[in-house]
Amino acid sequence: MLWGCNFNKVSNSIEIPAGWELFNVPSNASLRGLSPLTSEIIWASGSKGTWLLTTDGGNSWSSGVIDGLDTVDFRDIEGLSASTAIAISAGQPAVIYKTIDSGKTWVKKYEGPTEAFLDGIAFFKDQKGYVIGDPVGGKWMVLETLDQGEVWKWLDSSPKAEVGEGSFAASGSTILVDRDYVLFSSGGLKSRIFYSSDDGHQWEIYDTPILQGEPSQGIFSLSKLDNQNLIAVGGDYIKPDLADRNVILSDQINGSWKMKSDRLPSGYRSGVAYFPRYHWVIAVGPNGSDYSKDGGLTWDRFSDEGFHAVFMDKAQGSVWASGANGKIARLVY
Repeated sequence: MLWGCNFNKVSNSIEIPAGWELFNVPSNASLRGLSPLTSEIIWASGSKGTWLLTTDGGNSWSSGVIDGLDTVDFRDIEGLSASTAIAISAGQPAVIYKTIDSGKTWVKKYEGPTEAFLDGIAFFKDQKGYVIGDPVGGKWMVLETLDQGEVWKWLDSSPKAEVGEGSFAASGSTILVDRDYVLFSSGGLKSRIFYSSDDGHQWEIYDTPILQGEPSQGIFSLSKLDNQNLIAVGGDYIKPDLADRNVILSDQINGSWKMKSDRLPSGYRSGVAYFPRYHWVIAVGPNGSDYSKDGGLTWDRFSDEGFHAVFMDKAQGSVWASGANGKIARLVY
């Protein structure tokens, strides 16, 4: 078990994040899609069909509108390289687009039915990827690609949902994918965890103790702490200052979830990421940013800067956040 023990074994000279370094970005869009590959290469996406890319750590940015869709909100993006990325929309049309030329052109790879709403995308090793979408006809949309996003298939084995259950496209982070599993969360009237150990063919479902029961409540973001330990954050997005049952932990990928925190993040949180360099967990929401140095047991606020999403880069060297009005920032420590 990780809580309260493994995280205390390593002492660091830097105890607390210093804050956020904000970047000048050529957009005022709401940026919920964020995919940092390294400390230099970062993709982002959001409202007004917006895509953004930096290859020099935020000093300069390329930007544009995906296929002219300036009324569409691309709430998640997955960067595979400095040239290749896949973006998904939330709302209608429910589409998946791919670029292989650093955003100059985008090609539509999938379009869902008129009632579809896509929430998040995640890949393992750039080849195998999954998208989670809200239930259609009582069944979740679990889309799979095995060829870097060229072809997408809605799995017949997608699990069933309960009435009033959906997923949140607040930060594109309600889905995790690894070599052996797919895991996603729901929210609303029920907030549960759906886990598959065989690429989405069979599913186990776990209840959680996070705040739930209203359409605006539940899990909004998931992150791995290590190969076994997971964290989820959320709350109630229409009550951004409510610090009530907004973080839960699990010490098994396919296990139960518990409310373990003694001191909670300071409000609704839409994004969470683990930064192993300093053993920090970073959680963000519209009213500010919190961190934990003991695996999510206790939390302290370190910044009043609000964001939608937060991710560590895939090289594990930096942490980035994105938010409203074209806000993109890098964690300072």
